[in-house]
Amino acid sequence: PKGQLPDYSAPVVLKRDRASVTEFCDAIHRGILKEFSHALVWGSSVKHNPQKVGREHVLLDEDVVSIAKKK
Repeated sequence: PKGQLPDYSAPVVLKRDRASVTEFCDAIHRGILKEFSHALVWGSSVKHNPQKVGREHVLLDEDVVSIAKKK
C-alpha cells in the first residue's frame, strides 16, 4: 500500500549503547516521528513482552521494536 514503510528483517544498529525509541525511528526514516503513536517492544528493556512504550523509552541490545502510527 502507498505510504507503508518496509518491514525490516535485518537489525537496525544504533551508535549509542542506550538509544531511545526516537533515535531508533530516526535511524529508519526521518518522517516516522510525525505519525508516531507508540511502539511495542519485546526484550530486556521492558517488564512485559510486548510492552507499549513512548518515544523516550530507552532500548537495550537485541530489543525488538514495532512502531504504530497515528490513525
